[in-house]
Amino acid sequence: MTQPHQATLLVELLTEELPPKALARLGDAFAEGIAQRLAARDLIEGELSFERYATPRRLAVTIKNVRAVAPEKHVREKVLPVSVALDKDGQPTAPLAKKLAALGFPDFSVNDLERAQDGKAEAFFLRYAAPGATLADGLQGAIDETLARLPIPKVMTYQRPDGTNVQFVRPVHRLTTLHGDQVVPVTALGVDADDTTLGHRFLSEGFVQIQHADSYAETMLHKAHVVANFADRKETIRTHLLAQADGDQVVMPESLLDEVTSLVEWPVVYACRFEDEFLQVPQECLILTMQTNQKYFALTDASGKLRSRFLIVSNIETSTPGDIVEGNERVVRPRLADAKFFFEQDKKKPLADRVPLLANVVYHNKLGSALQRVERVEALAGAIAGMIGADVTLAKRAALLAKADLITDMVGEFPELQGTMGTYYARHDGEPEEVALACSEHYQPRFSGDTLPTTATGTVVALADKLETLVGIWGIGLQPTGEKDPFALRRHALGVLRILVEKQLPVDFVDLLRTAYAQFAAVPNVADSTQAIYEFSMDRLRGLLRERGYAPGEIDAVLALNPTHLDDIVARLDAVREFASLAEAASLAAANKRISNILKKSEGTGSSGGVQVALLTEAAEKALYAQLEQVAPRVQSQLAARDYTGALSALAALREPVDTFFNDVMVNAEDPALRANRLALLGALHQQMNCVADISRLAA
Repeated sequence: MTQPHQATLLVELLTEELPPKALARLGDAFAEGIAQRLAARDLIEGELSFERYATPRRLAVTIKNVRAVAPEKHVREKVLPVSVALDKDGQPTAPLAKKLAALGFPDFSVNDLERAQDGKAEAFFLRYAAPGATLADGLQGAIDETLARLPIPKVMTYQRPDGTNVQFVRPVHRLTTLHGDQVVPVTALGVDADDTTLGHRFLSEGFVQIQHADSYAETMLHKAHVVANFADRKETIRTHLLAQADGDQVVMPESLLDEVTSLVEWPVVYACRFEDEFLQVPQECLILTMQTNQKYFALTDASGKLRSRFLIVSNIETSTPGDIVEGNERVVRPRLADAKFFFEQDKKKPLADRVPLLANVVYHNKLGSALQRVERVEALAGAIAGMIGADVTLAKRAALLAKADLITDMVGEFPELQGTMGTYYARHDGEPEEVALACSEHYQPRFSGDTLPTTATGTVVALADKLETLVGIWGIGLQPTGEKDPFALRRHALGVLRILVEKQLPVDFVDLLRTAYAQFAAVPNVADSTQAIYEFSMDRLRGLLRERGYAPGEIDAVLALNPTHLDDIVARLDAVREFASLAEAASLAAANKRISNILKKSEGTGSSGGVQVALLTEAAEKALYAQLEQVAPRVQSQLAARDYTGALSALAALREPVDTFFNDVMVNAEDPALRANRLALLGALHQQMNCVADISRLAA
């Protein structure tokens, strides 16, 4: 059968079981790498269109409209400068003949070459049509380059049957390459290509021939018992889990779905059970052990309470799954028993008795032990509670106990449960509910979009915990650099900002940083980084506010005043947005920018005693002063009431007198007294105009 001009191309690499956590990334890189490298060789006709496949045993791609041969390329190549190619009599030189021979055109004469300007000199150029790459050559290069650049987490060295050593993520058994229905003769990792692959280890009959590249997915599904497409297999699992839930809720985080999808080629979901006695253990422990150790899916009722049923995803389909179900129930039982044992053992020792043991845990070699850190957080929490009117006793107690669960057996086995177990154990110990909740809430927000602490005590300890980390780690010189942020200081700063802004806490951010730094008085070599952390945090705040839909100009206007109280940031931003819509806004913003520039150039030359009415000689400056005297009390009254929109709106009355002032009055008068008085007037005006935000930032 003749090779078609263009057809779908299939490339499949059959391997031993690939690492599940890397499978999706490997599949994407394999498919994209081959497709893009073929496109770079002009072997794709039209737009690039390909389908990626990845299962535990194979990486594959099908690419549409692949050419058998790339089109000819018209090449214009410089040969030699004319001064070198011709002698003084205009005859071809030996270097020209040698160069043409090297280029593969020994019979070309000077008349066959193009003579053209090349910079300041002339040169000869060769024009010719270069044949396009064949698919076999282009695909071989694309495969070799792609395999060499796959994001392999750990390379494995293995031996081929012929005794050669090969390095790859897992041993490779077969290579299938079809262009339409024709095998493309290439090799990969010592394996020659053909049109045959292997199906499911247990459900297929072994070798499966692919008749045509377009039929790959269908052939794998119906003859090989393999759902080859990763996304399709994942959605199949999701659908089957929901169908087997029988009205319950399935706990199925995307990470677990991805991992299970990477473990099976033919997913089948079965329901299993465990003994009800295990439900006495906190359900977070049971869910985590099922997910982490066994890759099972827990079930809850509509209210979120754990059921004693769970779902498994098997790679085997059978009408008699009893052995599979029984085997998985038998395997999970010891895991749940371990969780129950850890829980019962941990409850025997109160959290308060575990706190001294934190002295044996190093927090950082420059910042002392975990116990010393707890003592700093405890003192800081008490101070913050006093600032915001929270219960100081509860705050200090919660801060003292918040890290004690780190040395429990349960958290030692499942570090993800830190905080959660502290809440359970604090309740068991009879601690106040706010103290118990703070043990878990003080970690919030853990990530972007996470919820904030719900209680005042949790809020205080969350602030104290994050501020202590920020100030301490930064103070010993470990601030974030570029992409590196090993102590998650960006996340801690964002957590503090979100709490202050969203909970509208009436506290000074810089005072918080200074109070946090004061806790390190007994720790040498911790530098005072208050200003650096403030600036760093304001950069984070800019990003946070942009995510909430505020324009860069609006954010700049508010943050230009270097605010330290963040509880009214949103109100100020809303007021700036409202002000910007006024007809007078553009003129006032431009005037304010002009005033700012004048005052910067004239620093120290204004009247220290304020505006002297007797020195107002021009009608325009008298009118501006009179209008300012009327507007200022209204602005200050609105500010006191936190009506920032009203305060900015009141400034609209200044537009006309301000414009007239700049048209009619010379600020830099020759008389020093007049000049100083006019600068004082502009200073008073500037103060009122910037009472909410620096509106000059709104100027075009």
